[in-house]
Amino acid sequence: MRHFDAIVVGLGAMGSATLFHLAKLGRLVLGVEQFRPGHAQGSSHGDSRIIREQYFEHPLYVPLVQRAYDLWRDLEQRTGKGLMTITGGLMIGPPDGIVVTGTIRSATTHNLPHEVLGPDEVRARYPAFSLAEGLVAVLDPRCGFLDPEACNAAHIEAARRAGAEAHFEERVVDWKPDGEGVRVTTSAGSYVADRLLISAGAWTSQLLPDLQLPLMVERQVAFWLEAGKPGDQYDQSRFPIYAYEYTPGSISYGFPRLPRGIKVSIMHGGETSRTPAAVRRTVDDSDMRPVRAALEPVLPELARATVRESAVCLFTNTPDHDFIVDFHPGHSQVLVSSPCSGHGFKFASALGEVQADLLCHETPRFDMSPFRIARFAA
Repeated sequence: MRHFDAIVVGLGAMGSATLFHLAKLGRLVLGVEQFRPGHAQGSSHGDSRIIREQYFEHPLYVPLVQRAYDLWRDLEQRTGKGLMTITGGLMIGPPDGIVVTGTIRSATTHNLPHEVLGPDEVRARYPAFSLAEGLVAVLDPRCGFLDPEACNAAHIEAARRAGAEAHFEERVVDWKPDGEGVRVTTSAGSYVADRLLISAGAWTSQLLPDLQLPLMVERQVAFWLEAGKPGDQYDQSRFPIYAYEYTPGSISYGFPRLPRGIKVSIMHGGETSRTPAAVRRTVDDSDMRPVRAALEPVLPELARATVRESAVCLFTNTPDHDFIVDFHPGHSQVLVSSPCSGHGFKFASALGEVQADLLCHETPRFDMSPFRIARFAA
């Protein structure tokens, strides 16, 4: 039976990044994924994920995402792949809303350059936008987007170059403690290791039934629209990524023109379930109606555009929408990773480094105590 220093279960964003950083540290490591590379069943597929520095959710995320920026660029250098595109970003909403106030709070806490723009200033710089009266936008110059499938493939490639094994289309059937280590049984065989990372996205609760983690799987729908033509106001040079608080606490977001079209979506608000198998994978007109309504006060032309494509992906949400990165309370050799809640991908490069350090009993460069499982004990 093969023995590894660590086994990584799930090779999406977080698992593939951790696999690479463990291999980079010289550890003998195995990654196991139930689906093929680039599959569309989970949370790490598609053509784009936003990356933004002035984090409106909380300033504590800013140092972590700053490290992620550096590590994405490092991964580009290692693999020769383009992974991150910087366009700038507009965080739009009422002046007293959570998006605007939270963005300014993170910017001022970390002394980051930003501008607060009124509707006329936004229109002058970015002609596609026509903000309704009473809205403002905070400009974050370091916003942009990542290519998620390319990012995952780059981490896997770099991990294999460093000596890691990555097995796809191999489902984990069971895991159990084995002395101070673990034994993992898959559809192809059994393996033992000193440490285990469970980073299985929407399948995490199924692999950890004893913990009764308060995770809910949410259906998230994205659309790609047809509007204008190449070289116009929706191109990357004239159209930043954006997030718009269209009602208190509700956010729509979007991207400049990509090969598939101009991507738009609404953050959260989708149907939820306990398991990914229960998620409705089809899309109909009722999914698009709230997106058009959210676009109208900021991008009225785009609100009437034709839909070219749509897709369903999964959010795995905690009750507070903050991450879980913590050791199993009953098995200190098992690290549980669920940094999702719909905003995790951008952090994957940095969290892979953090999780590799934790698995190797090294002190990570960031305080991970806000992400402990015990906060849900009450």
